[in-house]
Amino acid sequence: MTDWLDTIPEAARAYLEGRRLDEVECVIADLPGIARGKAVPASKFARQMKFYLPDSIFYQTITGDWGEAANEEGFIERDMILKPDMTTATAAPWTGDWTLQVIHDAYDRNGDPVPFAPRNVLRRVVDLYRAQGWEPVVAPEMEFFLVARNIDPSKPIEPMMGRSGRPAAARQAYSMTAVDEFGPVIDDIYDFAEAQGFEIDGITQEGGAGQLEINLRHGDPVKLADEVFYFKRLIREAALRHDCFATFMAKPIAEEPGSAMHIHHSIIETETGNNLFSGPQGGETDAFYYFIGGLQNHLPSAIAVLAPYVNSYRRYVRDHAAPINLEWARDNRTTGIRIPISGSESRRVENRLAGMDCNPYLGIAASLACGYLGLMEKKRPSEQYRGDAYAGASDIPQVMGQALEVFDKATDLHEVLGPEFARVYSIIKRTEYEEFLQVISPWEREHLLMNV
Repeated sequence: MTDWLDTIPEAARAYLEGRRLDEVECVIADLPGIARGKAVPASKFARQMKFYLPDSIFYQTITGDWGEAANEEGFIERDMILKPDMTTATAAPWTGDWTLQVIHDAYDRNGDPVPFAPRNVLRRVVDLYRAQGWEPVVAPEMEFFLVARNIDPSKPIEPMMGRSGRPAAARQAYSMTAVDEFGPVIDDIYDFAEAQGFEIDGITQEGGAGQLEINLRHGDPVKLADEVFYFKRLIREAALRHDCFATFMAKPIAEEPGSAMHIHHSIIETETGNNLFSGPQGGETDAFYYFIGGLQNHLPSAIAVLAPYVNSYRRYVRDHAAPINLEWARDNRTTGIRIPISGSESRRVENRLAGMDCNPYLGIAASLACGYLGLMEKKRPSEQYRGDAYAGASDIPQVMGQALEVFDKATDLHEVLGPEFARVYSIIKRTEYEEFLQVISPWEREHLLMNV
């Protein structure tokens, strides 16, 4: 066991210094981004550097039902081989004993990556960039709500009680006083993140009641997706310590803004180390415009991945802090594609369409895939939008069913993400959508029961 512990990241070694490791959680993200896996004693993990799970974990909907996504052999629940990526070993500091988490990669019996495992989908896209001599760089922003405990699905979600004993206030964006209301939860978030070796770029109060945003430092897409995957669990655990819930629903409270996972993109030329979006004199390159053009042309096909649930589409509301179209502009937060203020070395493109409810591996993969297609097709975007983009027309799917129809036709996007992934994803999401359509909502009972 000593040998493998010597290979884990420094933060994990520091966490265990002078302590005896009790347990290792072997985890993998399913399609929704839920951690699946096994917890094993540390002594067993040291002897067994792989384990098995059925491929059916990727055929399961968010409700626990199953989509008919198995291949021609049928639903036989074939075992996948899961191998640990020891660079992802990190603490689970909320547990009662000394525990590490390790993300695993999924392979079939021939040693090939399972094509619908989300981490493998993202790796596939990153490898396409690297084959061109490019290194993609991303920086995710995570928005979420801290809400009062809610164990009754029929009750509306309410803001949590702050430190002052008052419910969290809305429309207090960037207020330090509002951030102080959640001080004990934020303190635990910082402590957990430090124990896990994650660097937070900042925490701010957003516009919703109890809504916060955490920014992460830019870096390798797979590493950053791992961090978002870990952060969702970390934040939930910190909230539970203080009698509240953390939710990453796209739109948990009807009157409040939704929660996004904005994704900032840049690309480094491997040979030179230069930003592909900036020329020798610091100007914007053709590649910069092609990337934006790719987002404009292909994001409609990827919305089903960036907005994966029926609730996701409640976020795209005019004048409510989320984009309604694919206009692009510099330093303009009303557009779906924003170019932040930056120097030429850090020039980047921000995709504001993704919801925080998306699987981080798949959301980042889909966004990078659209930009990659733009770079390959070399099509320039529309003219930069001037003014308030909410005044423009909506040009993105408005409901899950429509988004899936567009996704199913996008064979060029499927080739980048992987055709087998696209097949499985569509089946699972259509199954979820059909499940939703069987539910009668309170609105329908209130307005239709006696009036139609």
